[in-house]
Amino acid sequence: MTVLIDPPNAAGHGRLWSHLASDASYAELHEFARGLGIPERGFDRDHYDVPSEWYDRVVASGAEPVSSRELVARLLAAGLRRRKPR
Repeated sequence: MTVLIDPPNAAGHGRLWSHLASDASYAELHEFARGLGIPERGFDRDHYDVPSEWYDRVVASGAEPVSSRELVARLLAAGLRRRKPR
């Protein structure tokens, strides 16, 4: 299982957010998120938005901390990146 999380550096709704993704499959990502109680509404195209206060718990549960750049690169390499429509 390779679930990845980047640092909480995306601002929104008055807080900072991390992105939780898998470079293996969406099924793996959804299973991991369900196990932590991350709401399905947090899923956005190819990742979950996770508030900064959850970061340590997600890492302790097995997510691999990576930079935002590496997270995107690994999604692209796995063919799992879903970009916003233009």
